[in-house]
Amino acid sequence: MDLFEYQARDLFAKHDVPVLAGEVIDTPEAAREVTERLGGRAVVKAQVKVGGRGKAGGVKLAADPADAVEKAGAILGMDIKGHTVHKVMLAQTADIAEEYYVSFLLDRTNRTFLAMASVEGGVDIEEVAATKPEALARIAVDAIDGVTEEKAREIVEAAAFPAEVKDQIVAALQKLWDVFIKEDALLVEVNPLVKTGEGRIIALDGKVSLDANAEFRQADHAALEDKAAANPLEAAAKAKGLNYVKLEGEVGIIGNGAGLVMSTLDVVAYAGEKHAGVKPANFLDIGGGASAEVMANGLEIILGDPEVKSVFVNVFGGITACDAVANGIVQALELLKSKGEDVSKPLVVRLDGNNAELGRKILTDANHPLVEQVDTMDGAADRAAELAAK
Repeated sequence: MDLFEYQARDLFAKHDVPVLAGEVIDTPEAAREVTERLGGRAVVKAQVKVGGRGKAGGVKLAADPADAVEKAGAILGMDIKGHTVHKVMLAQTADIAEEYYVSFLLDRTNRTFLAMASVEGGVDIEEVAATKPEALARIAVDAIDGVTEEKAREIVEAAAFPAEVKDQIVAALQKLWDVFIKEDALLVEVNPLVKTGEGRIIALDGKVSLDANAEFRQADHAALEDKAAANPLEAAAKAKGLNYVKLEGEVGIIGNGAGLVMSTLDVVAYAGEKHAGVKPANFLDIGGGASAEVMANGLEIILGDPEVKSVFVNVFGGITACDAVANGIVQALELLKSKGEDVSKPLVVRLDGNNAELGRKILTDANHPLVEQVDTMDGAADRAAELAAK
């Protein structure tokens, strides 16, 4: 889960990372009172989960409370790379002398954590990384040892930070590591980490990505979710405990096991090339031990997607027996009918493996006019794509 800047700032403050005062608002007039509390001047910053806000006009300096109202009004509602600005953060101003860059992230390739740091921070850090890779220090961090004072000093020396701020940055790095570990983050980035005219080190902007797999031990993180921006189908699927991802396509996909579902996406995309270019509409893995209820929940989500024109249920029975899947399909169709919903999208079902014959018999006996059985995966994908194209 990616956080907004103001949420990252709050996490930084929670773990004693040096930050400036700031408040988030969603109406222009609210900027007046906030700016007064911040000392009469403020930086008005668009809150969107995308980079390049400054270049897009989403970061402006307000000279006084009235100016803050005007600047907030100009930024709220702005479109920045496809993201509409619904909130702005008003932050205390700072006398910036130098801008640096620091971050911690999960290095999947090397199966470790990685610290990155540079004295050339700011809006163009990506360009620095691409054109002057030697200016960006990369230091591996052991998962057990973490960022001790010794490791923090290694990072500081590798990035060649000025001597007068080394001790402050060492302390800041250790605090940022606390954010990274204690909040179960995948990325903690500060750009810029600034040195003020008074020589203070402050995290002026922050980017944090949290590991959704750690939700079970991070109860507070649920409040950080941007529910307004969430896809309603994905939100509904999450509420039902389903592994669902919305895609842009016309063939709804249900399978058991992530590998099988990924393969199903491929065969549907391939089959769709000869059927008007239709594509998979989603990823939905009902899991290795899913019950009939889970199957019914998944089918209800997919049939509720207006972009779906047909559904391909591809199951290889193992822990999840095919008869349970078949019962789930029948139950889901009955459930939707009882709710008065118009179920008119065809279902192509391929069952194989544990209790496949019984599962097929259950579907045959149900004799639902929308359900069609095909024996092979390729054949079922082709049929689902054909039906979606029609």
